[in-house]
This record gives sequence, C-alpha cells and structure tokens, in this order.
Amino acid sequence: MASKCLQRMLGIALFALVVVPAATAEGQEIKVTLLGTGCPPAVMNRFGPSILVEAGGQKFVFDAGRGALRLNQIKMPWQDVNGVFLTHLHSDHVVGFPDLWLTGWLTPGRDRPLQVWGPRGTKRMMSLLEQAFEYDIRIRLYDDRAAPDGVVVLAEDITEGFVYENSGVKITAFEVDHTPVKPAFGYRIDYSGRSVVLSGDTRTSENLVRHVQNVDLLIHEVASPETFQRLGVPPARTTSVVAHHVTPEQAGDVFTRTKPKLAVCSHIVLPNATEQDLILPTRKTYSGPLELGEDLMVIDVGEKVEIRRPATP
Repeated sequence: MASKCLQRMLGIALFALVVVPAATAEGQEIKVTLLGTGCPPAVMNRFGPSILVEAGGQKFVFDAGRGALRLNQIKMPWQDVNGVFLTHLHSDHVVGFPDLWLTGWLTPGRDRPLQVWGPRGTKRMMSLLEQAFEYDIRIRLYDDRAAPDGVVVLAEDITEGFVYENSGVKITAFEVDHTPVKPAFGYRIDYSGRSVVLSGDTRTSENLVRHVQNVDLLIHEVASPETFQRLGVPPARTTSVVAHHVTPEQAGDVFTRTKPKLAVCSHIVLPNATEQDLILPTRKTYSGPLELGEDLMVIDVGEKVEIRRPATP
C-alpha cells in the first residue's frame, strides 16, 4: 500500500493487488536475461545484480541493482515489467529500483501500479522512497501529466512459501543463509513444466538444496577468494566477505547435489574474477553443465536449456 502522503497527492483509491491480464505466451519456455551479474563495485562489465524472467506472457525483475537499467539496452519497455522481487535489501540489490520505478513511469509511461515483493522491511523502504521523491512525483503529476496510477508502488513483505501465481506462472520464495542478513530469499519460478531457481546471496544453504531438486536452471552466486588475494585485499576483509557467500568449490558441491540441467554462476564477487578463478575450482567438485554468467546473457529454458551470449561490441 502506498504511503499516506502519496495517497493524498494522487487522490485515488489504492488496492493491495493488481491482477495481471492473462497473456498468450509465445511458447512454453522460460526466458532468463542476466541484466547484471556483479556486486557492489561500480564496474561496466558487470553491473549490479538484476535478472529478468519472462514466462507466460509476463515479465518479472528479480533484484534491482544497477543491472536493472539494462532493460533499456535490451529494448524492453520498462512499463512492461509486471513486478519486482527482491532477495534482500543490501544496497547493490536495490539501488536501481528508483530508476526502474520513476523512469519507467515517465518514459514512455507506466500507467498501472508496480508490484514489489521482498523480505521484511520492503514495504517500509518503498514508503520512504515515496516520501523521498515526493517533490518530483508532485511536479510530474502536475507538469508532465504522468498517469497517477503509474507511480503507485504496491509493496508486500513476504515470508517463505508460495508468493505468486498467474497464467500458469508460479513463484516460490525460500529462505537462504546470508547471515547476518535475515531473512534473505532465493526464488523458484515454475511454468509449463519448466523451472528456474535464483539463489540470491547465500552461503551453502540446505534449504536451497531442497528447493532446487529437479530444476532445469540454477543461477547461483559465487565469491572468489583468489581474486581478493590477487587484488591485495587484506586477509581479514577477504575472510569476512567470503564468509557470507559460497566459494567456487562450495558452489560445485551444491550443483553436484542438485543436478540442474544447467548451472550458471552469477553475482560474481569480486567482478574482476576470471573464468580461471571461478570455473576451474568449481570443476573440482562438479562435472556437469556449467556456464559463467555475464551481463546480457540470455538463457532459454525449454525442451533444452540454451545459452545466447551477448554480441561483442
């Protein structure tokens, strides 16, 4: 529900649910686009974490780091996004949200509320963002004649379990171990017999392993201790950061235990990590299908799981 100040500004009744019109899918596939595969450092080859998932004629953004801005790069109209799911509220996972929300409202113009799901604190964050941008919203409504409904954010704090279903698309949230961040979620998307799991930020998580069984695509975060060492990061800092994530060897163990049709490494910590830093150590514990994620990589999940790499500039 939007904040009281925004309700007064808009002068309209707000509801807690937007029903997405049923759309005819162009197939029975799930299409996944890695918009951002990095972490907090602002580097141009790996934008902050964000993933676009398309299924059943619907489009969802999972996490809204800097990578969310690449929607424009792939010529995806921002107003076509049906909703945003947040894994947790670390800044690198939400810093792109104001842009996605407000720019998507103005250019070319979302005219319906934007739904947002996330862990405890999401609803409050969205309410505070509405207050922070109150001046801009008021001016855009008056001067630009922007659609009043389009700036409304319908935010919901979720818990583990089934969180969304429409037109055959089912989305389940499950808790992962990103201590001290609690709760932090991973998500499973099911559609027409296809399945995708996004780990979010996590250490080795038995709960994730339970939710990944029989999945077509697993996109899992990974942190490279070797990269920290090569870049001269102090050992204490390296230990602290890596303790919140999985190493390549640990990721490989998860892949071996869950046997996805394709495993993809993403949310690369640090973004300077090379294929040698990540893939070779993962192969110590996993011998199945494996790809190193990169920004703008497209993964089609159908009868086969197929990769389309971005064109080289």
